[in-house]
Amino acid sequence: MSHTPKPLFWRDSRLPHVELRKVSDGRKVCYAPHSHTQWSIGAITGGKSTFQYRENAYRVNEGDLVLMNPGWVHACNPIDNQPWAYLMLYVDTPWLTDLRFQAGLLSESRWRDIPTPTLSNPVWYQRYCRMADCLLDDHRDLLDKQTEVVEFLSDLMHELAQQSAEQAIQAPEAVTALIQYLDNHAAEEVSLDTLCELSGYSAGHLIRAFKQHVGLTPHAYLVNRRIQLGRDALKNGTPIAEAAQNAGFADQPHFQRTFKRLMAATPNQYQTVSSDQQVQATDPQ
Repeated sequence: MSHTPKPLFWRDSRLPHVELRKVSDGRKVCYAPHSHTQWSIGAITGGKSTFQYRENAYRVNEGDLVLMNPGWVHACNPIDNQPWAYLMLYVDTPWLTDLRFQAGLLSESRWRDIPTPTLSNPVWYQRYCRMADCLLDDHRDLLDKQTEVVEFLSDLMHELAQQSAEQAIQAPEAVTALIQYLDNHAAEEVSLDTLCELSGYSAGHLIRAFKQHVGLTPHAYLVNRRIQLGRDALKNGTPIAEAAQNAGFADQPHFQRTFKRLMAATPNQYQTVSSDQQVQATDPQ
């Protein structure tokens, strides 16, 4: 029986605004389209893959960086089962918003989407890998890790602010209100009738408009949001069964199947952390 490499997650309660994931064989880690509440940036460390980002698809290779806005639907998967590997950094959106605001890159302390989807620059790739190596090294000081993260992200935000790119198309106010409603009621049962009443849209128009601007149907968005709630709970040490129930899942098996489909890891793999804040998954599910 061949050994399937497990994903490695790094997090440290002293740096609560960042989390790192390392995958050495991306062929074993396939995602359904999903989104995150965090801003994310990944580095392809080996091979090549497809990066589906909203309606666009990119072929990315070793040395490329991929960037994902919070709430933007995406998926990275192998090409013809070819080997590939990557690192993924998840950054707390309010924290990054404040970093950009304090640097004078935002006129107000409010998140603004970054339109750049990919970077193919060896300097930024090397800096990313240097930062990741620092985070994964349990012998490095806290101040060292904090400095690497802040310096890298601060410099990158300045670089991205200078790049000319199209601004994101703003969703209609009714769709934005629906997103807010689903965020606030993610763990509850939500009906299409309620969403139609809130938006003033017919059922068919609502689903088309929502999918056009979000990339998911309202139901798929709701499920994705529940997984994000469950992920936050697991990170805080909540038992899997309790996290599943609090996130609005009918039972733990449904939560586990959905979590693995969207996160490409089981809840136990995500939650298990050793004493040095690093986790090598051991759950065979």
